[in-house]
Amino acid sequence: MKTNVTKTNNLYAAFVGLDWADRSHRVCLRAADSDRDEQRDLLHDPLTLHTWAHELRARFPQGKIAVAVEQSKGPVIYALMRHAHLELFPLNPARLAKYREAATAASGAKDDPLDARLACELVRLHRDWLRPLALLPVEVRELEMLLEARRGFVEQRTAYVEQLAATLKGYYPQALELVGREVGAPLCCAFLRRWPTLAAVQRARAETLRGFYHEHNVRSTELIEQRLALVRTAVTLTDDAAILSALPVQVAVLVGQLEALHPAIVDYDRRIAALFAQQADAKLFAALPGAGEQLAPRLYVAFGSDRGRYRSAEEVQRYSGIAPVKKKSGDGLDITSWRWHCPTFLRQTFHEFAGCSIPQSKWARAYFEQQLTRGKSPNKAKRALAYKWQRVLFRCWQTNEPYDEERYIAVLRRRGSPLVERIDALAKAAA
Repeated sequence: MKTNVTKTNNLYAAFVGLDWADRSHRVCLRAADSDRDEQRDLLHDPLTLHTWAHELRARFPQGKIAVAVEQSKGPVIYALMRHAHLELFPLNPARLAKYREAATAASGAKDDPLDARLACELVRLHRDWLRPLALLPVEVRELEMLLEARRGFVEQRTAYVEQLAATLKGYYPQALELVGREVGAPLCCAFLRRWPTLAAVQRARAETLRGFYHEHNVRSTELIEQRLALVRTAVTLTDDAAILSALPVQVAVLVGQLEALHPAIVDYDRRIAALFAQQADAKLFAALPGAGEQLAPRLYVAFGSDRGRYRSAEEVQRYSGIAPVKKKSGDGLDITSWRWHCPTFLRQTFHEFAGCSIPQSKWARAYFEQQLTRGKSPNKAKRALAYKWQRVLFRCWQTNEPYDEERYIAVLRRRGSPLVERIDALAKAAA
């Protein structure tokens, strides 16, 4: 291990550990031909960061400079990735914390100079533990950022919807029936803007309510009349003036947030779809069973356009966190555990795709049910299915051949896979 690192040290003219902060960053540098660390502080300022990077280029004109930093994205990374002579090595905070604990003999000491020095030491002596930041093509990085931002906004919307439902249950539970099941949808927001309390909606004329529902594409006369009957017969949950005054204000704020998020997410969907359609590999991922408009771009970003990004399916499985960590216990038994330190969004992508593939893929459904019969929980069964899918997807990605369900099942038949019997049984039951 040490030999490999030593052999590759001549690729780098210097090694840097950078401990970032909001206002200033602590830097530890060691030249490849030196045994002395150099420490300094850098202000968090674009001019300062770029000037420092240019100074490094002038000082070390030959070879790259390995920079270890506890980030894989963010302003520091965005600034430094402009400089081709800097090769960035993102550090997992947990890894640096454990390394610090070992280095300080579990004393618990922590300060910026120490972290910068240990980061420098990690990239200098244990670079085989680290993975350099892959600078993906611009369009892939843009798509990745759009997808992750969209996911964040969707999670915010979900949180607001849950908060809105809980607030309505506190003073106006009838609203949950009057707006239908889609709490937070445009119809719901428009309804609550207009009638934020039971008293307000009971003052409305029946024709006004019918017109509102027609305007929002509710065409079922029976459903509309059921809701009008509910308005006529509803009894207020509470007559507490404080509740009836304060909670509608909270509802108005939540409605405003949802009204802003809805068109924003629609705009993200439009941008993602347009950018994804321009990629040469778009059809490869769009054809996957269960991928759909949301997961196909995410799977494409997970692999990217550079076929050299991953050397094997196993590398994808480990990096994404789908592959479990295997350990030996004291009595010689194998123990498998959840892989905690991995890109969360990437792991979610494969896990969610596995779940969506179950109703669309014969073998995926058979495999999922097989795992359930073996006592695995639905989540563990989906994760095991994602592990299998990653091997299939890696093969399609490497060969640039679209996934063919029947071809894959034929391979399973030739290999005598026990899944075949279950696949046939499911096909017979569906016939």
